Amino acid sequence: MNLTLTVKLQPSRDQAVALLETMDRFNAACSAIAEVAFRERTANKIRLQKLVYYDVRERFGLPAQMTVRAISKTAEAYKRDRSKKPVFRPHGAIVYDQRVLSWKGLDRVSILTLKGRQIIPVVFGEYQAARLKHIRGQADLIYRNATFYLAVVVDIPEPPLDEPKDWLGVDLGIVNIATDSDGEACSGGQLNGLRKRHAKVRARLQAKGTKSAKRLAKKLSGKEARFARDVNHCIAKTLVAKAKGTERGIALEDLKGIRGRITVRVRKAQRRVQQSWAFHQLRFFVEYKARLAGVTVVVVDPRNTSRTCPACGHVAKANRRTQATFCCVSCGFAGPADAIAAENIRRAAVMQPYAAGACA
Repeated sequence: MNLTLTVKLQPSRDQAVALLETMDRFNAACSAIAEVAFRERTANKIRLQKLVYYDVRERFGLPAQMTVRAISKTAEAYKRDRSKKPVFRPHGAIVYDQRVLSWKGLDRVSILTLKGRQIIPVVFGEYQAARLKHIRGQADLIYRNATFYLAVVVDIPEPPLDEPKDWLGVDLGIVNIATDSDGEACSGGQLNGLRKRHAKVRARLQAKGTKSAKRLAKKLSGKEARFARDVNHCIAKTLVAKAKGTERGIALEDLKGIRGRITVRVRKAQRRVQQSWAFHQLRFFVEYKARLAGVTVVVVDPRNTSRTCPACGHVAKANRRTQATFCCVSCGFAGPADAIAAENIRRAAVMQPYAAGACA
């Protein structure tokens, strides 16, 4: 499996100037190449190289391999949407390969700039340290918040998937981000509270409209996204560890297309909350962490998993009394709604008869 790890560079002042100058020149070259690609209506790298290679080297003074990487980056960007010309920011990422970037151990990297090769110290955490020995060689140089990073691609070997003895059903939601079929829930209260506070602050900043207000709004947006991503990482890690330790697979709801369906049904005031629901990111984290741990993941049809009684199989909308409670109108079985939905998801994974049945 290919993973992308982010490590931090610690260049000297002169090295930082060289890196910024290289980024500016590289992205200016990309913009010039984009002009030709859009005019000729081609995203073919070989054809583009024939059209622009010598001109780009002469105009921007880029080394040969860096020119090739600029052509490749532009072609990939134009290929994504041929209806418009790509625009490249001055400090956009530079894609490095083995010819223009090499590692000197794991604590230093030799990287090509317009002022020649620069050997720059690298710092990273324990998570990255355990995986950097699998570096493939490709890396993106990123400049964010006045700091340089390398997004490094590593090739991690995957263990064979375990044969699950049972399944751990997981119900995804907003009030409780994830609830498993063992009855354990991961509350979304702290995350939802942060989003609510940030929404109010953003509304005030947007009404103000000054440059400083826009900078602060952008900073808050990044903070919220990082916090949500960290929460999802922690939840995914917990679910995979539990499934691995109990020799179970993980059953998730297939929520593809749900955002479009719920938007037309909920009140306008609730749409911000619904659109902020990062269920796809959580599913992605669970899936890739499970693959690395050898845990099997399946997705099941979510229809009526929150309306089906696990005791008698009766399906009715009235079974879900509130967001938090479930009470079967047929047999009286009751319990936390999210935990019961997770149990029905588990049953769907093992094809029990009372899961995801037709709604009465």
